[in-house]
Amino acid sequence: MASEKNNSSRRDFLVKSMSLIPAVVVSSGSIGAVGFSGAAAAAEDTPKTPAAPAQSGEKWQPQFFNDVEWAFINAAVARLIPADERGPGALEAGVPEFIDRQMNTPYATGSIWYMQGPFNPDVPKEMGYQLPLVPKQIYNLGIADANAWCKKQHGKVFAELSGEQQDAVLGQFESGDAQFEQLPAKLFFSYLLQNTREGFFSDPIHGGNKGMVGWTLINFPGARADFMDWVERGERYPFPPVSIKGVRA
Repeated sequence: MASEKNNSSRRDFLVKSMSLIPAVVVSSGSIGAVGFSGAAAAAEDTPKTPAAPAQSGEKWQPQFFNDVEWAFINAAVARLIPADERGPGALEAGVPEFIDRQMNTPYATGSIWYMQGPFNPDVPKEMGYQLPLVPKQIYNLGIADANAWCKKQHGKVFAELSGEQQDAVLGQFESGDAQFEQLPAKLFFSYLLQNTREGFFSDPIHGGNKGMVGWTLINFPGARADFMDWVERGERYPFPPVSIKGVRA
């Protein structure tokens, strides 16, 4: 029962945080991370939306992740945005597929970043990213470290832990209490959560948000040509979301 309440509060917090982000940001996928452990502070008055059918990320054959990494990704995103009575979660929405696809883009190789040294991880965050690792490496090294830490603490890799254990472990990753060997646990968690949210709310053309379940959850109109006449009405938008390809939810 406690796990169900935690799942509900996490999802409520996700919905409330997304309602504060401009629509243009949601549609582009440029979304900031929502804290995992802080979700328990969310209220419980978020309007409920009916569940929509979605395909599981298990049907996608990963192009980047190996079997062990793929099991971790599927298990982790399922805890970050869980399915509940409001609708499918990250796993059902195809977020693992979204993340796997992203690993074969310029973003994953850091080709759109400034990656020249010197690297000084001790300087303030305002100085920018200070590690020589690109997203591909962050995932490879981070998952390996995460599983090694789980085996040391619990005798099993992350995907084999119970849901309650996975929740606790993710909280330790987020807080930095977990000690990784090759990169900071907090850094790995921030990318995992960031990309999970992006996959849940991106246009389905990128592999995630299948059935536009993320958009339906927050009542986002999607890639409609014009919905500005509804912005100032203070009313719930009455039409279903539309994807870039013109598919309606």
